[in-house]
Amino acid sequence: MSDIRRRANPLFLREEELRQAIELMFFAYRDFTRDADQVLESYNFGRAHHRVIYFVGREPGMSVKDLLNILSITKQSLSRVLSQLVDEDFIEQRTGSTDRRQRLLYLTAKGQNLEHELSKRQSQRIAEAYRLAGADAVEGFRKVLTGITDEKERFAHINEDSQE
Repeated sequence: MSDIRRRANPLFLREEELRQAIELMFFAYRDFTRDADQVLESYNFGRAHHRVIYFVGREPGMSVKDLLNILSITKQSLSRVLSQLVDEDFIEQRTGSTDRRQRLLYLTAKGQNLEHELSKRQSQRIAEAYRLAGADAVEGFRKVLTGITDEKERFAHINEDSQE
């Protein structure tokens, strides 16, 4: 890999600069998930379990339908993972108060502890990267990741941010 510190003109990116970005995304993802994977392995869980635990922890009381939309997976894929998390007391399902067919998801205390352990490790890695990159890079990084995200998801995150 050639020198990645060289300044790129944002209006014209050469093939090599784009390839470097792809490589760095692969390496960053590998290292970002490694810490969590080690913890998940001890529970016989995978990354799908992590995603479910993370998003239910971010929005307690979310419906199964909302979780399916966020994860962009089939009911069948979610069912296997969610059943295991419920059976092992990491997630609790409650019936909706206005719609009895609705299943609302909450982390149990055990699920909250696992979510905290997983997020703590990943938060530390991100915080260190932000410190190394500097304050200006934080907003730039967020913009780049948002730009990579599919458009419908991009607008969902923009709307969330404007409500805060």
